[in-house]
Amino acid sequence: MFINNIDPILLNLGPFEIRYYGIIFALGFLITLFYLKWQIKKKNLQLTEDQLDSLILYLIIFVVLFSRAIHVIFWEPSYYFENPLEILKLWKGGLAFYGGLLGAALAVYYFCKKNKFPVLRLADFLIIPATFGLALGRIANFINGELYGPITNLPWCVQFQGVEGCRHPYQIYSAIKRFLIFTYLIFIDKAKHKDGFVFANFLILISIGRFLLDFLREDVTVLSLTPGQYLSILVFIIGIWLYKKTK
Repeated sequence: MFINNIDPILLNLGPFEIRYYGIIFALGFLITLFYLKWQIKKKNLQLTEDQLDSLILYLIIFVVLFSRAIHVIFWEPSYYFENPLEILKLWKGGLAFYGGLLGAALAVYYFCKKNKFPVLRLADFLIIPATFGLALGRIANFINGELYGPITNLPWCVQFQGVEGCRHPYQIYSAIKRFLIFTYLIFIDKAKHKDGFVFANFLILISIGRFLLDFLREDVTVLSLTPGQYLSILVFIIGIWLYKKTK
């Protein structure tokens, strides 16, 4: 058994808190930025510095807005209706993965239409560093003590602060899954492929992994499935459709 007594707050600056969650969230965007800069330097990605800065800005805005909105609407609507100011406290967690994915897709689409750049080509480049950042995000969830699994007596169970029983470390399972997907995407990206192929593989793998792992997550359910599992089915269908188009 592991006792998770990690303080999620790194620094207290009067009324402001600097949390590991926020730092890791920002780190994900920085990793993406530096990865794309590297690809531009290698002449693999034809974007200017100004275009790249605009793209990252769009991603930050769209990802934050949509990931928060989906979490509020599908996961805890009654709580946020009663405490509307809590919606603004992003540093406490509560960013839905599929909401962020939707936001990122819209940001990429808007950017590509504005700059006349192939959407699927950019999606392939973005999804590799983004997957690594998503894996780090689950570690941030672990530090925050959120998104834990059901009670278990397995030797690697985790006791979270203020939570009854020793729990499945769902966050760690999910982080490992994402690191594995990240490794696989790097591998397939080395071979020649059509635009969108890497992104299609991501959609398929991430949706399968999320659907299966959510059976080890304590969450609201509708007809025995979590909101994330229903969204995983939709994303899987989109991924299969795109895979057939790009294979």
